[in-house]
Amino acid sequence: VPDKDLNIKAQSSFLGIMKYMGDYPHKRLRMSTDLTDTVFEWPLQHDILRDEVYCQLLKQLTNNGVKTSEDRGWELLWLATGLFACSSVLLKEVQLFLRSKQKKYPLAPDCLLRLQKTLRNGQRKFPPHVVECEAIQHKTTQIYHKVYFPNETSLAFEVDSSTRAKDFCTMITKKLQLKSAEGFSLFVKIGDKVISVPEGDFFFDFVRHLTEWVKRVQTQQQQQQGQQGGNINLTYQVFFMKKLWTNIGVGADRNADTIFHYHQELPKLLRGYHRVNREDAAYLAALVYRVKHNCSKDFFQELPNMLPDLVPRDLLNAQSPDAWKRAIVTCFNKQQAVTTQDDAKIAFLKHISRWQTFGSAFFEVKETSTQKYPESLLIAINRNGVNLINPSTKEFLATHPFTKISNWSSTNAYFHMSIGSLAYGKKLLCETELGYKMDDLLTSYISLMLTAASKSNQSAGPAPHATPAQPQATRMPSKEVMAGRQAANRVTAASKPRPSPRNVGRPGRR
Repeated sequence: VPDKDLNIKAQSSFLGIMKYMGDYPHKRLRMSTDLTDTVFEWPLQHDILRDEVYCQLLKQLTNNGVKTSEDRGWELLWLATGLFACSSVLLKEVQLFLRSKQKKYPLAPDCLLRLQKTLRNGQRKFPPHVVECEAIQHKTTQIYHKVYFPNETSLAFEVDSSTRAKDFCTMITKKLQLKSAEGFSLFVKIGDKVISVPEGDFFFDFVRHLTEWVKRVQTQQQQQQGQQGGNINLTYQVFFMKKLWTNIGVGADRNADTIFHYHQELPKLLRGYHRVNREDAAYLAALVYRVKHNCSKDFFQELPNMLPDLVPRDLLNAQSPDAWKRAIVTCFNKQQAVTTQDDAKIAFLKHISRWQTFGSAFFEVKETSTQKYPESLLIAINRNGVNLINPSTKEFLATHPFTKISNWSSTNAYFHMSIGSLAYGKKLLCETELGYKMDDLLTSYISLMLTAASKSNQSAGPAPHATPAQPQATRMPSKEVMAGRQAANRVTAASKPRPSPRNVGRPGRR
């Protein structure tokens, strides 16, 4: 490598390869990602170093008489083919090498397949996640990841290094026999954060970036508190849920209704976010009871103790427990057509789908920008836009369609939004720790609207003798702006720099 800086980085990668293969003494555990980071970090940033790593690995695997060293070298080559491809100049040689080794080395065919996938799907942005490293170190090329659903069930799905979030969603949609993946998203829960995975991201890239961010934040917090070397919990779970509630026809997709829609909407009702009268509350409580107890009357005597799981919390004291029991039993007896748990879920959704707040994501915030609104504010983001609601009366104070929102931003403690023109429009500033979620939802809803509008325009084609549209005072953000926003919303709404490269000491001579 002619460049001095790149030459040092190439040496660093080579030394990492030697240590991983056991050909150079080191103190690090091979089971961690430290050595694989050393090998792959710089090649992911510099094209020329990718060829360098492939050449180094092929050289180390040629006439290597040490079985352990050879096995570990194949592990690295397996990881490399899932991260990035070599240049077209070297590609033929790499493919010939892999084909020539297919009979003797079991990983060779899979490396060839992974290389073809990488050429087709593009290269990764981050070194391998620990799950990938542990898989190949345990001699398995199949990685199964558990995914949790709102109805408290879970399934395992096979993912690989080239799986993007969109591919993952498609697999889940087919497995669950959903009619469409539109509006659904993967979410990663780590600590107290639940973060949506952008559909264009490689799954393992996103998880790697997220865990590195959490590790950095927790390390900084420990240092500020005078703690050193404390345990950092990087355990995460993957969820698949409805994110964007558009085009919801209750009953049209029974699986989506019974697995997702019902179980995601019920908590919002019980938290008291919707405007509900006592009659509606009793009717819905009877349906929820049917879901919980499979339409059995055997638990009627326990109804007074079940009320927090059946009735919105802001209505619990609207009448006595016995009065609630009588009202719920009366509604239950009238629901003769509802005979199964799934029927009860569908009936529940059909009833609440008439409400303006159906399918909303709710945020309890402290409003600090104007005295026009109460200090405590309930914000509901749904297909209609951003809705401001009085949390006490459930009165709608304002609804801001997405077409009128000109700008928005967030930090760890605030969410800011501009309505109308930047110079003369209104501004909304709220205190909340969930600004990153509000930011991401706005970005996703507007991106979906732009995509739908683009498809509609393409299908309609240019209108003959069309008069150019007059410019409007407020426009939807452009696709380029939205793409920039989506790139910026990967982990948290606060400053989200890419994890800085580790300081790698200068290696010895090769």
